[in-house]
Amino acid sequence: MRSTLCIYEIGTGSVREVLATPRLIEAPNWTPDTASLIVNGDGRMFRVPLKTPELVAIDTGHATKCNNDHGISPDGSQLVISDSTDTGQSCIWVLPITGGAPRRITANVPSWWHGWSPDGRTLTYVGRREGQFGLYTIGVEDGVEQHIVSGGGHYDGPDYTPDGAWIWFNSDRGGSMDLWRVPAAGGAPERMTDDDRVNWFPHPAPDGSSVLYLSYEPGTEGHPRDRNVELRLLDAADGSVRTLLALFGGQGTINVPCWSPDGSRFAFVRYQPGGS
Repeated sequence: MRSTLCIYEIGTGSVREVLATPRLIEAPNWTPDTASLIVNGDGRMFRVPLKTPELVAIDTGHATKCNNDHGISPDGSQLVISDSTDTGQSCIWVLPITGGAPRRITANVPSWWHGWSPDGRTLTYVGRREGQFGLYTIGVEDGVEQHIVSGGGHYDGPDYTPDGAWIWFNSDRGGSMDLWRVPAAGGAPERMTDDDRVNWFPHPAPDGSSVLYLSYEPGTEGHPRDRNVELRLLDAADGSVRTLLALFGGQGTINVPCWSPDGSRFAFVRYQPGGS
């Protein structure tokens, strides 16, 4: 099987395999009612009911080139997708969680969604503007893009803390790919990891006590698929890090918010070595 959708239990360290499929699926989101996971594959979106796991297609209207940057509104009513059907580059859209015609949010492209503010009013995302990567926010209703931080190098994976005060992200702005955080209203970024690993996609836990992230082996370029990686947990209070799980994964494993609402579990995808 090419892809295996899994759930990790924080309390016990156990892993439950939910669904194995020969398809390439990526980036699970957990619905607020805990009944389903949302994944993407082959440019489309799917719901996976946990009671009867299978890939149930979600109608995304004309948007049929969805990538792995997608998520769910805090109230569970809306799905946000990043899709390139219209523009040829990633663009952010919102549609009903049950499916339907998407509404365009970002006028500027490329834009890759990564986080939804806890109050449901604002999205945060990666944009490339005039050849430079940076982090941005935008109002779901007003569509006004706000610059948060940019500069030399790469910026990715912005995700809000549960109080909405901070946006965590990964960047090589300091010379290596590490985790950072920046005030959600804008301000000076703070470096949160500084080791020899290549660290991507930080996701603050629902209670704010820790941050889950994907860690590649030293020397890895970018965030490739099909690599030996680790899922790590950073303690938000003292900065200590522990490895939860080593696996074969990478791109697609935890690109977007993947915590269960109560923070007791998270979802991820592992891949079969030698898969195509």
